[in-house]
Formats: sequence, C-alpha cells, structure tokens
Amino acid sequence: MGSDEILMDAEERMEKAINKLKSDLTGIRTGRANPGLVDSLRVEAYGSQTPIKQIASVSAPEPQQLVIRPFDPSIIKDIERGIINSDLGLAPNSDGKVIRLNIPPLSGDVRKKMVARTKELSEEAKIAIRNVRRDGNKHADTAESDGELSEDDCKGLKDEIQELTKKYENAANDLAKAKETEVSAG
Repeated sequence: MGSDEILMDAEERMEKAINKLKSDLTGIRTGRANPGLVDSLRVEAYGSQTPIKQIASVSAPEPQQLVIRPFDPSIIKDIERGIINSDLGLAPNSDGKVIRLNIPPLSGDVRKKMVARTKELSEEAKIAIRNVRRDGNKHADTAESDGELSEDDCKGLKDEIQELTKKYENAANDLAKAKETEVSAG
C-alpha cells in the first residue's frame, strides 16, 4: 500500500465514523419533533426487522408532534408495537390510518441523560477515529519495512494521519457540542 492509498483509506474510514455519529445523534431527543428521531427505529413487519422509513412516511406537522403514515395501513399495529418497545419513551396514538407521537418537553433529568448519551456517542466516534489512526500508522510502518517508503516518507505520512485524526476528532466534538446545545435549549 502506497502512502496515498493509506491516507485515502484512513480519511474514508474517519469520514464513516463521523457519518455514523451524525446518524446516531439524530436519534437523540431534544424536546422538539424531528423526523430523524425515529430514523433508526426498526419495526417487525412482513416477517423481518424493517427500518421505519421503508414502511412509512414521517413528518413533523407541529413542533411537539410527529406523524407516521404507513404506506400499508395493515401494519399500523406493528409500527405501534415497535415504538412502544423502543427506548424512545413515547406513546403512540393511532386512528387506524396514521400514528401520532406527541413529544413531551424534556425534564431536567432526561436532558442530562441525553447530554450524557451525546458525549458517549461522540467518544465512541473518537475511539473509532483513533483506531483508524493506529491502523494507518501500522500500514505506514509495514510499507517502510517493506521498502515501499523511506523513513522520512513514513514519518511524513504518520504526521498527515495525525492531522486527519485531529480534524475528525474536532468534527466529532463540534457535532456533540451542537447537539448538547440543542438538547439543553429544548
């Protein structure tokens, strides 16, 4: 593996860690209705665990309410069950055609838990980024010992990998801070 491939691989993998963090953070309640809140929800429908966005449309017609409109009304009970069994802590109201989820304002305790969860997710992303750095450095060492890179090139590559690591760790921190502010403001 040449230095360009090692660097590109590291950057792609760090970018994936940030994208996963973004996705995970959309599932954290802020006290306002946000269709992303149920994006990660999987529902037992048609004999398998199906992401809710594949079987229903989700909208936020009001700041405190989500409306879930199944494409097939026959699975409305399955969706309700999935919501009840999830860790969202929301009670679905159904009229047989649509499910309404009223999003209650967050209490102080719940806000603290959501902020803590945000920090946890951010830390997981940073650990993944550091693991990518470790792998990149290992590949650089291997390329140096195989004679593909000089000692100076290897050091330069490791420095570039470290710069990427800083960049993506800062991105993870920024995403977490923004979400914490959103949760705290409610």
